[in-house]
Amino acid sequence: MGTPLSTEERHSRFELRTLLETSRLLIESHDPDFVLNNLLLITMGKLLVPKGMIIIHKPGDEEYFVSKSKGRGWLQEDDIIEAEFEAHITEQGVIRGDEYAEVFDALGIERECTLFNLMTSNHHLGFLCLGPKGNKEELTSGEIEFIESLTIISSVAIANSRMFQELRYINRRLDRKVHDLNTLLELSKDFNLMVDRDEIARVFKFAMLGQMLIRTFFFALDIEGTKTIVSISGIKEEPDRDQLDKLFELDDVTHVSGEEGCHFLTDNDIDLVIGLRFQNEKIGVVGVGPRATKEGYGTEEVNFLQSLGNLALLTIQKTLLLEERLEKQRMEEELGLAKTIQEGLLPNPLPPITGFDVAATNVSSRQVGGDYFDILELPDKGHLLAIADVTGKGVPASLLMANLQSMLHALAPLDVSLEEATARINDIIHDNTPPDKFITFFWGKIDPHGYTFKYVNAGHNPPMLFRAGKEEPELLDEGGVILGAMPTLMPYTSSEVDFKSGDLLVFFTDGVTEAMNPEQTEEYEEHRLIDCINKNRDLTSEEIMNAVIDDINQFSNNIQYDDITMIVVKAS
Repeated sequence: MGTPLSTEERHSRFELRTLLETSRLLIESHDPDFVLNNLLLITMGKLLVPKGMIIIHKPGDEEYFVSKSKGRGWLQEDDIIEAEFEAHITEQGVIRGDEYAEVFDALGIERECTLFNLMTSNHHLGFLCLGPKGNKEELTSGEIEFIESLTIISSVAIANSRMFQELRYINRRLDRKVHDLNTLLELSKDFNLMVDRDEIARVFKFAMLGQMLIRTFFFALDIEGTKTIVSISGIKEEPDRDQLDKLFELDDVTHVSGEEGCHFLTDNDIDLVIGLRFQNEKIGVVGVGPRATKEGYGTEEVNFLQSLGNLALLTIQKTLLLEERLEKQRMEEELGLAKTIQEGLLPNPLPPITGFDVAATNVSSRQVGGDYFDILELPDKGHLLAIADVTGKGVPASLLMANLQSMLHALAPLDVSLEEATARINDIIHDNTPPDKFITFFWGKIDPHGYTFKYVNAGHNPPMLFRAGKEEPELLDEGGVILGAMPTLMPYTSSEVDFKSGDLLVFFTDGVTEAMNPEQTEEYEEHRLIDCINKNRDLTSEEIMNAVIDDINQFSNNIQYDDITMIVVKAS
């Protein structure tokens, strides 16, 4: 048996465990109030101090405010203290009243108290103010060291929480832009292209929910005398025939007060019902519940909802009234325009990357598709390379692709890591698209010097890195789940590889490896792709890419079932 620990050693180990556990608790918290409250309670409990206070410096102002205050006779929370101190004070860990009486006088606290600086390596955050101990004894060196360690941990946690809040604010702004983009794209393009009423109603619902920040919603139509609910969200139980008739009998704008004689509205907490008319005949009704912002529905909100509903209604009416031949003709024209717009979203020409030979292509199986690639030069002169594949084909997939492109371009210049940006994109797509829509996605950054490539793979076909002199490629598969399938429960991870002369990196979508032979009995698969690349390793990137596409066309007899997208990067 070992030598028993002394009381002092046991006490030291207990304090160390306390610091470690507190450190984990505070660093993981993104709530500054939680961090400060725990800091004050732990220190007061540790030292048996009857009075304690935390004051926080307001950046840019010569003043502090009281964030936390415990005990009698001191300032109250949210009180303002006008004071500004020189750097040699704000950079000290511990400040005593007998040495810096002017500091204590400026803060309005007794000189018998002790101040502990809250600071990071770059910024002064404020002070932890502790009154005298209950037994009037002086603080020991061990107690001071413990509190100093705790204030350092707390300062880092506060700085992290502030950074998190700032990022959350940026994300909220990005959310708003994405909502606006969804409204513009889905209403100006998707409504005009769709001929299926259910799809139109679904797009209308998501535009409504996202734009107005509501959870409870219904959309009812009267089609040739038959009233039905065509879209719904957050409703406990759909209305019966009598309740539907009463909904269509309400005024065109009805703020629900419980006097409408329709228990469906009150049972589901519906705040506003709007009637939609076509040629002066009410053929649609939209109901919405409370907004997440707790704001009511004023004139502007009512006008927006009416306009949005009328646009959806007119689109639905066109699907009912127009001839199928005319509708298909219009659809082909719009698809041609959409294809032009979609092609414009892809980089052309490709930005040159010093030290690399780069080629890329997108071959759509329809006029518009859901494959996407991008190459961006970043502010630090590095380059971002991305490839993605949206589920489904046609216009819905192309719109989701356009949303992804807009988010990528919005996030690229921001100081956000690949992992954090991937998680945010995933949450936005998950919150704003149907559950059957998701995206496989891969992106990475070539550093400004061209030496390394850091990447995140969100469920995409792993790109293949062919090292000089080796036939079997490395697969770049580090990352996380596909975009939009579920909220970000586990953080995305990244990995990094280095580039050497002669290395070859090939990105591709599943349209490459899942190309079918004419009998549809066999897929092209990875082994044929690897063989084709190895046979053409000495060619340029564009020649390698064309060789792969030619090989696929020969294998499938030029029958293409899915979009084909590739990026080939060869290190000089």
